[in-house]
Amino acid sequence: MMNKKVPLLYKIGKLILSPIFKWYYHPKIIDAHNIPKTGPILIVGNHKHLYDQCLTIIATKRGIHYMAKKEYFDNKKVAWFFKGTGCISVDRSKKDDQATSFALSVLKDGGAIGLFPEGTRNKTKEFLLPFKFGAVSMAKKTDAYIVPFGITGDYKFRSKNLVIRYGKPFKVNDVKEANQKLYYEVESLMKENLKMEDTICH
Repeated sequence: MMNKKVPLLYKIGKLILSPIFKWYYHPKIIDAHNIPKTGPILIVGNHKHLYDQCLTIIATKRGIHYMAKKEYFDNKKVAWFFKGTGCISVDRSKKDDQATSFALSVLKDGGAIGLFPEGTRNKTKEFLLPFKFGAVSMAKKTDAYIVPFGITGDYKFRSKNLVIRYGKPFKVNDVKEANQKLYYEVESLMKENLKMEDTICH
């Protein structure tokens, strides 16, 4: 049974690795004040790189349970890390009720869930992949806020363009409408990042 509390490895890892990550990748974190300090939240955005979750982990003092694909937990080399940091294993080959049930229990306890509604890393030429309904559905069931974010740029040493920008939190009334709103919010945040990058470059 997974533990809903923020695991010790998460706390220790964050304490040690956050300064190193910030120094090495030099990310710009914009509008992190939009992440509520208390209450149930789902932090949701686009997915381009394995380290995307690190950007949100360093942006808030809150402990976040990230939903991650089951394959990570099957790989002995990295399974200890994903389990030890409180990630939730999701079997993408089926409707994973166990993963959803655990995530809902975290939210009902006033916790934070992180997930990527594209369902996988976007390795295509598409700007943003279609969103699955998991995030908005869980937010509706638990009256949680959804906090959208958009990530752009490259994970390179002392990156000049790696940016994560957070949008204003919102609640879900109609699931279909909320999923559409979430998609456009994330898309808009990504475009704002790119606009800022163009301004800096010119």
